[in-house]
Amino acid sequence: MPSSESSVSESAPSRPSSVRHAEVVDRLVAFWGTMASNWGINRTMAQVYALLYCVGRPLTTDAIMDRLQISRGNANMNLRALVDWDLAEKTRPADSRKDHYAAETDIWTATARIIEERERREIRPVRDRLQSIADHLVPEGDRIEDRPEADRQLHDRLQTLIELVEMIERVSEALLPLVKRRDEALIRRLLSLAQSAGRPDAADRPPPRLEDDA
Repeated sequence: MPSSESSVSESAPSRPSSVRHAEVVDRLVAFWGTMASNWGINRTMAQVYALLYCVGRPLTTDAIMDRLQISRGNANMNLRALVDWDLAEKTRPADSRKDHYAAETDIWTATARIIEERERREIRPVRDRLQSIADHLVPEGDRIEDRPEADRQLHDRLQTLIELVEMIERVSEALLPLVKRRDEALIRRLLSLAQSAGRPDAADRPPPRLEDDA
């Protein structure tokens, strides 16, 4: 990536910045892409969001292509995805004939949208597909109890997978309202409870209290 911000100044007057500023933007963009890829999120989509988030002003597609060294098709595809996820907004300034894109910079709002989209696009479809596969073992009008033992055992294994996905879905559904309310205190207490429950001596200690300490 270029180490200068000159390539992203097309959409607004350039702001004075240091070499370290540009280097930090580049490092965050690279790190954000790697982290997202490890979490199953498109690397380039994450890098485009990170760039828009850091720059803090609308950029054109050309400016994003130049800074990230990506093709127009790649840039357009990932910008559309960010807009679809409500993580970026497409605008057209009165003095320009080009579309500009700005990131959602409220990180709590962005996190809530990511949770919602991953639940809708990934968790629910996985659960539904697993349930469909499990149901195929039992012909209409039959009961799993009447199927051969191998079928029953396979059905049990599939149900275990379904229950795990449902648990993940419930965690996501429980966390989402807290993120939307920005209830950092309660989120921290829940994390503390989860960490405490995972310690080797958890069975010998009383669980942490979750009462409001305000």
